Amino acid sequence: MTGRMPDGFDYLDAAYEMAATGRPTLARLLAEEAAALTTDPDEAAHILRDFPDNSLRLKDC
Repeated sequence: MTGRMPDGFDYLDAAYEMAATGRPTLARLLAEEAAALTTDPDEAAHILRDFPDNSLRLKDC
């Protein structure tokens, strides 16, 4: 079976789905991944504004 890597649209779609089903933390994490895959900084900021929870990403690993 051939698969493909999810793109920013896939992550963003999943983020909205998680938000709609009451999973805001998971929605935020998916939105952060979508924003990270976006080349336009304004669009990335717009994505993150739609999911206002604090980031849970590890900054220094």
